[in-house]
Amino acid sequence: MNILVEQLPTTVQIDGEDVALDTDFRSALRAILAYEDEDLTRGEKIGLLIENLYPEPPSNLEAAARQGIWYLNGGEMPRDEAPGPRLYSIAHDARYIYAAFRQTHGIDLQAIDYLHWWSFLALFMDLGSNTAFCGLVGFRKRLKAGKLSKDERRSYLEMKEVVDLPERDTRTPDEKAREDEFMRLVEEGRKRRAAQAQG
Repeated sequence: MNILVEQLPTTVQIDGEDVALDTDFRSALRAILAYEDEDLTRGEKIGLLIENLYPEPPSNLEAAARQGIWYLNGGEMPRDEAPGPRLYSIAHDARYIYAAFRQTHGIDLQAIDYLHWWSFLALFMDLGSNTAFCGLVGFRKRLKAGKLSKDERRSYLEMKEVVDLPERDTRTPDEKAREDEFMRLVEEGRKRRAAQAQG
């Protein structure tokens, strides 16, 4: 699809029918925020994707999820290759992204009534290199490549909470449950030892 000569999509094809999308950028960002939330299960994330992108959820939820991911990716299916290092987060970097849109494009994302998600993506890819957001992304890239200067390493120690992104939890639900059970047993043992020491 060529954004210069074709209309941006407002529907996706599911089982041979056009199904309407909520194309405002806020709906897409809500779906992405769900995917960034490590407290949600995969099923909950898919449910929130469908809830946010489709005004009338289709009956074929699997196809709706697949088409929703295609739409969120700007008309491309995700590649099977291993993802590169994570350089930004919609949740963690929201205020910097907001400011970068204002600085680069003169767009107040709070004030506009509507912006198509694919328009948002195109503008996002062209945020100015002099914005705090792009500076932060560049800093993270150098950090992950081990290429920070001595001064940058010192700065990093002072602003770790801004630079560091929450790590993705790649454990399976079974692994999470086993770890939670292990931690519960450790805590139980600690309390028992503390009670014995006082008694």
